[in-house]
Amino acid sequence: MTTSVAAERQANDLYATPVPPARRRIEAIDMLRGLALVAMAIYHFGWDLEFFGYLQQGTTTVGGWKMLARGTAGSFLFLAGVGLVLAHGTGAIRWRPFLLRLGKIYAAAAVITVATWFAFPDSFIFFGILHAIGTFSLIGLAFLRVPGVISILLGAAAIAAPLYLRAPLFDTPALWWVGLSTRPPLSNDYVPLFPWIGPFLAGMGVTRLLRTRMGALGRLAESAATTPPLTVAASAGRHSLAVYLIHQPVLIGLVYLASLVHPAPPPDLKANYVESCVRACSAEPAVVSCTAFCQCTLDRLEALNLFEPMNKGEIDLTSDARITEMREQCTLSSPPVPSPTP
Repeated sequence: MTTSVAAERQANDLYATPVPPARRRIEAIDMLRGLALVAMAIYHFGWDLEFFGYLQQGTTTVGGWKMLARGTAGSFLFLAGVGLVLAHGTGAIRWRPFLLRLGKIYAAAAVITVATWFAFPDSFIFFGILHAIGTFSLIGLAFLRVPGVISILLGAAAIAAPLYLRAPLFDTPALWWVGLSTRPPLSNDYVPLFPWIGPFLAGMGVTRLLRTRMGALGRLAESAATTPPLTVAASAGRHSLAVYLIHQPVLIGLVYLASLVHPAPPPDLKANYVESCVRACSAEPAVVSCTAFCQCTLDRLEALNLFEPMNKGEIDLTSDARITEMREQCTLSSPPVPSPTP
């Protein structure tokens, strides 16, 4: 009887479906994700300082701050593309973990949307980095078997798309998420399909090309992870969604507490107006001196007693006839931009 039971167990063991080994995380990916979180926290801290008046208005939208924001967003999306291929690109799509992760991402994105709707109703986040990662992950399923070079080329085309494909058709709010509207909507975090699916597809393509070397990359990262900063970065990268949701409330709370002890000096509204006007003017091809034009509009706004109502949002700058006339007069009275010498 004992022999029969043993034989039966051996037969069951022989024909039982083998349990696949647990997928091992690649330490390098976690570390890179953690470093991207650090860059994101630095940018958000700068944004908080600007929001509370410690930095000049518009500081985090230009120059190095702007490059930091775009580089950080691109890094997250590139790594999301890497993760999609590592998790599902070697066989059949693992639907259960994929859908569980997708549900968490979209739930967190919904929390961000609702929270910013109440905190910043005029610039709430309706398609930010989490919305993008969730949506691009769904789209990315169609590219799991696409050759890596093709994915990289498609990513480059997506990055270039807004330079050539913008059209009034996409100005409707229902299509803002596409990213091809002629005037980008106001939002504190706007990561639309174009151009931002570009880094995601590039991450997928690079991973398909280098997939056989991922193990060596992981071993190299493990040897580097003995230093405390990288160990902390890897730990943060393993819990990136939680860190993303928690870090900004903590940072903005700390800056708020600091503002109670040492408030920022009151802003110089006139100087801020001229600087933001010059910045906006310089971003477009100008026919007159931006500095002279902006100083002229400030003088006329004050002469017409419109400066204060404008700052309070009581004037529609796009349709008010007084504003249109003022712009035309200042354009005519401002010195022209010198023509470039051949």
